[in-house]
Amino acid sequence: MNWDWQVFLTDDGSGRTYLEWMMEAWGWTLSVAAWAWVVAIVMGTVIGTLRTLPDSPWLVRLANAWVELFRNIPLLVQIFIWYFVLPKIFPAMQELSGFVLVVLALGFFTSARIAEQVRAGVQALPRGQRYAAMAVGFTTVQAYRYVILPMAFRIILPPLTSESMNLLKNSSVAFAVSIAELTMFAMQAQEETSRGIEIYIAVTALYAISAFAVNRVFALIERRARVPGLIVAGQTGGGH
Repeated sequence: MNWDWQVFLTDDGSGRTYLEWMMEAWGWTLSVAAWAWVVAIVMGTVIGTLRTLPDSPWLVRLANAWVELFRNIPLLVQIFIWYFVLPKIFPAMQELSGFVLVVLALGFFTSARIAEQVRAGVQALPRGQRYAAMAVGFTTVQAYRYVILPMAFRIILPPLTSESMNLLKNSSVAFAVSIAELTMFAMQAQEETSRGIEIYIAVTALYAISAFAVNRVFALIERRARVPGLIVAGQTGGGH
C-alpha cells in the first residue's frame, strides 16, 4: 500500500490546500458542537428540573413529553424535519441559516438526554437538601439555583462527560444539510483525490483529539468540583 500524505499539501482547486480545507471543516465541527452543547445544557437543565417539581404535575407531564419526543425520534430524522419541514410550516424560519437549524436540532435532541441526567441527579440527593433550603427561607427557584442543582451537577458530571463527547460525534450528521464540517470534507476530498485512507485517517484523528480534549476538560472540572464525603441516595445502601 502506497501512502501519499502529500495530498494534504495539494491545491483543492480553490486556492487552498486540502489541509487548510480540513482545518476549516474542523472549525465548523467544533462550532456546531459547542453551540449545540449550549442549547442542550440550558434546555436540559430547565426540562430536567421541571421533571422534579413536587407540586406541579402538569409541568412534570409537559417536561416528560419533551424528553420522550426528542429522545425517541432518530437524530437524522430530526435534522431533516428542522431543515426541510418546519420552514415550510413556519415561513419565518426560512430566514435561519442551515447552521442555526442544525444547532437547534442537535441541541434539542441532546437536551432530552441531559434532562434525564439532571432529573436523576436531583432525585439522587437526600430530600433533606430541599427541606433545609426551604427552612432557611429560600423559594423553590432559589433552592434549586443555590443548593439542589449545584449538588446535582456534581453527581452527573461523569454521564454528562459522555453525553458531551457523543454530541461532538453526533455533529457529523450536519453534513446531511450541507454544513461543511469534517464528515462532509472527508466525503468530498476522498472523491476528488482518491486518497480515502489518508483522508479518513486524518479526520478520525481530529475527531479523537476533540473527544479526548472534551474528556480531559470534564475530568478537570470533576476533580475541582468534587465534594469530599458527599453521600447520595443509592450509593451507600442508606436512604434519605
